[in-house]
Amino acid sequence: MNQKPNVLLILNDDMGYSDIGSYGGEIDTPNLDKLAADGIRFTQFYNTARCSPSRASLLTGLHPHQTGIGILTYDSGPEGYAGDLNKKCVTIAEVLKHSGYKTYMSGKWHVAKDLEEPSDNWPLQRGFDEFYGTIIGAGSYYDPNTLTRGNENIEHEVKDDEDFYYTDAISDQAVQYIKEHAEKSPDEPFFEYVAYTAPHWPLHAKEEDIKKYEGRFAKGWDDLREERLQKLIDMGIIDENWELTDRDPSQPAWENADEKEWLERCMEVYAAQIDNMDQGIGRIIDALDETGQLDNTLIFFLSDNGACEEDIPLNVSKEELVNKLLIAKSQTRAGEEVFFGNDPKIMPGPENTYQSYGTAWANLSNSPFRMYKHWVHEGGIATPLIVHWPKGLKDKGTLRHTPGQLTDIMATIVDITDASYPNFFNGNDILPMEGRSLKPMFEADQDNETPLFWEHEGNAAIRIGKWKLVKEYPHKWELFNMQLDRTEKHDLADQYPEFVEEMAAKYERWAKRCGIVPRDKILRVMEESGTNKPFWEKES
Repeated sequence: MNQKPNVLLILNDDMGYSDIGSYGGEIDTPNLDKLAADGIRFTQFYNTARCSPSRASLLTGLHPHQTGIGILTYDSGPEGYAGDLNKKCVTIAEVLKHSGYKTYMSGKWHVAKDLEEPSDNWPLQRGFDEFYGTIIGAGSYYDPNTLTRGNENIEHEVKDDEDFYYTDAISDQAVQYIKEHAEKSPDEPFFEYVAYTAPHWPLHAKEEDIKKYEGRFAKGWDDLREERLQKLIDMGIIDENWELTDRDPSQPAWENADEKEWLERCMEVYAAQIDNMDQGIGRIIDALDETGQLDNTLIFFLSDNGACEEDIPLNVSKEELVNKLLIAKSQTRAGEEVFFGNDPKIMPGPENTYQSYGTAWANLSNSPFRMYKHWVHEGGIATPLIVHWPKGLKDKGTLRHTPGQLTDIMATIVDITDASYPNFFNGNDILPMEGRSLKPMFEADQDNETPLFWEHEGNAAIRIGKWKLVKEYPHKWELFNMQLDRTEKHDLADQYPEFVEEMAAKYERWAKRCGIVPRDKILRVMEESGTNKPFWEKES
């Protein structure tokens, strides 16, 4: 019988730090909460602030720019920004496949530039034995573009399926892979990557899931942010001395907000998207249990970035969304027109809508932190991380406060599976792993002065121990003591200029080594080449 652990890696999309129940949120996530109660929650784990870069880093154990995914999956010119996984990296699937694992993926890929024709950067070409999901980064939950099985587009399969809902499909395919593996390959370990699009916009959810949340958010974002803060303190996830960040200055107090019925509905649909995902995770866990594989399956759950505050503007070009970016369809499967944009006269949820939940609710989702997806302040990069492994974890329901980031996942999996990470693969030299194994943290917190780094569209940060140096492009560096002030309320840069200089120099050496190009130059290259930026790419 197989003794190596199976590995189940679950990633969701655009979810805030404190949305799920076991991290202080109001959303019902009993299955994730049970994984947390029987496993470990990491309180200071980090992603890279955006969908594609996080996926590239998670899958390869490298920083995004080293893999060719410096921004998103469109070509931004320089080598680290080509929008395609390069040949200097290997995926977890490639590493584990060469160590005797069967490899399966269900969900969102979003690390390949070619969307409509198979390329050498699609899942089957990057180590997966089976793939079901989407190549693109976003889209309708009822009729997604680029829906693929293996290398074959299967969008036609959902045209007449009135019950199709993409989150369910991702979960159900993951369940099927687990059951088939137990039946056909019981003596071999497996790696399964389940990459949800929930709760990324558009706000699409099943009515029965939405109904459950009617009135749940009627208190509004101000009171709920205070409640989350207290729950996080009570759980021991954050320090009682850390201050809650201010409400986003662009947003009104809840008592002064207009269109409250529509605003509540937006958050209700967002919650329903996460709830449905949790239901699917429950089915996946049940499948592992029923096939006798749960005890020796190492499970990770985390989010690819902080909550997303991007509005879908009323005047966004349907041509761009539908025909260029391939993230929407102009009509429903029944031929109805799809209405794009955050129009309070239209309630989100159904297939004929395309909306987002906005800045104020994203501010709630990221409680107690500052900023959002795209930025590298805590609200953009802090993620819940749940680790569950009955056979390998002694402690249950415990917290770990040691900082870590996505590059550590590859290192951890290689360590625990005893896999061999290559120096050379398919004729190419491979960059060494950037992360460190989290396995020692399964036993206890560890002292960690290993620098952590981030860069996304000019937003930059370095964390060393308790100190974090961070800047919002194009502004100056800020310095925070993360032991005393993880919510980044008190900038100490003027008080400790020597720390700023020292840490900035380390950041610049890292940036040069990893192929990071200054944001101003990237913008010039894009302008000269005529590259069209997606509508959501914001400049500060």
